[in-house]
Amino acid sequence: MNYPETTRGQIVDEHFGVSIPDPYRWLEKDIRREPEVALWVDAQNSLSAPYLANLPGRAVFRERLTALYDHERLSTPEKRGERYFFVRNSGLDPQSILTVREGTNGADRVVIDPNEWSEDGTTALAEWSPSEDGTHLAFAIQEDGADWRTIRVLDVESGTILEDEIRWARFTNIGWVKDGSGFFYSRNPQPAEDASFETPVTDHSVYFHTLGTPQSEDRVVHAPQTGIPAIQTVETTPDGRYAVIYSSALQGGNALSVVDLGSPEWTVRSVVGTFESLWTLAGNIGSKLFLVTQDGAQRGRLVTVDLAEPEPAFVEIIAEREDAVLRVATLVGDRLVAAYTIDARTEVERFRLDGTPDGAVELPGIGSAGAFHGRPGDDEAFFVFTSHDAPTSIYRYDVATNTRSIWAEPDAKVELDNIRVDQHFYASKDGTRVPIFVVRRADLTGPAPTMLTAYGGFGIPMVPFYSPDAMAWVEQGGVYAVANIRGGGEYGKAWHEGGRGRHKQNSYDDFIAAAEFLKGEGITAPDGLAIHGESNGGLLVGAVVNQRPDLFAAALPGVGVMDMLRFEHFTGGPLWAQEFGSPTVEADFRNIMAYSPLHNISGNEPYPAILATTADTDDRVVPSHSFKYVATLQAADIGERPHILRVETSAGHGTGKSIERVIDEMADKWAFAAHWTGLTVK
Repeated sequence: MNYPETTRGQIVDEHFGVSIPDPYRWLEKDIRREPEVALWVDAQNSLSAPYLANLPGRAVFRERLTALYDHERLSTPEKRGERYFFVRNSGLDPQSILTVREGTNGADRVVIDPNEWSEDGTTALAEWSPSEDGTHLAFAIQEDGADWRTIRVLDVESGTILEDEIRWARFTNIGWVKDGSGFFYSRNPQPAEDASFETPVTDHSVYFHTLGTPQSEDRVVHAPQTGIPAIQTVETTPDGRYAVIYSSALQGGNALSVVDLGSPEWTVRSVVGTFESLWTLAGNIGSKLFLVTQDGAQRGRLVTVDLAEPEPAFVEIIAEREDAVLRVATLVGDRLVAAYTIDARTEVERFRLDGTPDGAVELPGIGSAGAFHGRPGDDEAFFVFTSHDAPTSIYRYDVATNTRSIWAEPDAKVELDNIRVDQHFYASKDGTRVPIFVVRRADLTGPAPTMLTAYGGFGIPMVPFYSPDAMAWVEQGGVYAVANIRGGGEYGKAWHEGGRGRHKQNSYDDFIAAAEFLKGEGITAPDGLAIHGESNGGLLVGAVVNQRPDLFAAALPGVGVMDMLRFEHFTGGPLWAQEFGSPTVEADFRNIMAYSPLHNISGNEPYPAILATTADTDDRVVPSHSFKYVATLQAADIGERPHILRVETSAGHGTGKSIERVIDEMADKWAFAAHWTGLTVK
């Protein structure tokens, strides 16, 4: 394959006595302002687009993915007053539509249709929150997939958009005060002109906006100087008494502060002052907060703290379990509903408010249940359930009777009776037991081309969920496998720590061991294994390809963190130092250099076929990570298989992308992987 010519620069950096060339530093420039970078990207797309379009099976995958996505999808409703607010997509709407239902059995009405905002579907509805009485709705607008948000306010009854406009919101929630006079949100300072793409996530703060006033008058509520980069998010309690502020440095824990909204001073009171452990609010009754935490319990416990006491103390009411991770709890009706993860699947238990066990909540099957959306004193709540072979459904839960009923069930276009899901366990390099889900057709026997994925970072668990993308691969006779590697949160804090920082190599060892397991058990064909992952998962794919290129036939790193020496220079990169370590610290540098995808590409043996994907306006993992990685691959002597780049335009890290673009990208990726793993597409 004849790759586009890429100019090599002469930059060499010194790191603790080590000279490291960076010949493609010029590719870090903003594609929207640097013609040289734009021309290079055009050349890469001009190579990859026709190659992908002409792959056998590409048209079949696109047709089948279109059918698999073409079913109604709803979010969990939020009840405010007598109104139920939820997001709906009829199937192939470019963007999902915000809908309100008037009363339990009332008519549905479109409140916001973002498909009217842009002709190409690149403007999306992001975060949204109705006021407590359901009369107003604050909603965030996302342009071109960026992390920046503009917040507007809607009068729900009339459909009128108010003059209020909040700019430069980022990584934000929206929390209304009880009387609906305004809301809390999070933002960064306004960036310099034309510099929003590169602007780092610093000085992130919580503000309050009063309806009918200009943003310039918004009140700064919480702007802490933490010494390390941190994100501030806020929620308000249903009774309107407190604003609860989470401060996170993305290291698996968070500080916690509260504001007593009954006090005119709105003094921010620290409840937890360190970032070491996870703390999340389950609910409150008056001045008593119910909190889920991993402090003193790596698998989680539930404590209370009464802020009215002279010296508030944490009191444990639900102890840590040895066999399960307490993921989330919610105070609904007069019960605490707690969702536990056991070997990556969900079980839900009920408790009285003093922590006394009160039975289990029966789920529809083995899979994942999301947080219960309900309010203290209201017996009605809603939750989502999904699994690898169960399309996402919404259930209504009756707290008084401990029963559930279907609220919204999709009509997925797939023969689920012919889908088989097995959970296996395998030993990693150091003997650690790691779970892996294997999804395939029930009639499939013998080794088959396999798509393996994982994430393994930031304490985020890979729980079972229904994926039209996975179904499209499995229907063709392929195997889809999900490994629950260290670095995630499947087994609590220790599982995250085991794949974090200077232990990051454990994540890669776990993933390599998953590949060896699939081949050793005869699940995967000898040269039939493809791997994919996005963001931290893209880093994972890039790292393991360098370490064991012999294992893989194809690799699909998406929006990956590939340059581990430069990630701190862009947008949210400084936050990731808590996960990866900082290349400015010698011990961290030497650890990072051992696996950085960009810096460990070797010509010792042939590489798998590689299709790297990114987007031109990704301001979370900036696209130069993938640009420099692919330029280095194409310049290396690593075999005859293609190493190409696909760059989406007017798109970001993933959220906000239209359904059509999602389908097009997946058709390209699956056709590429099918071709190089030997999957016959019919």
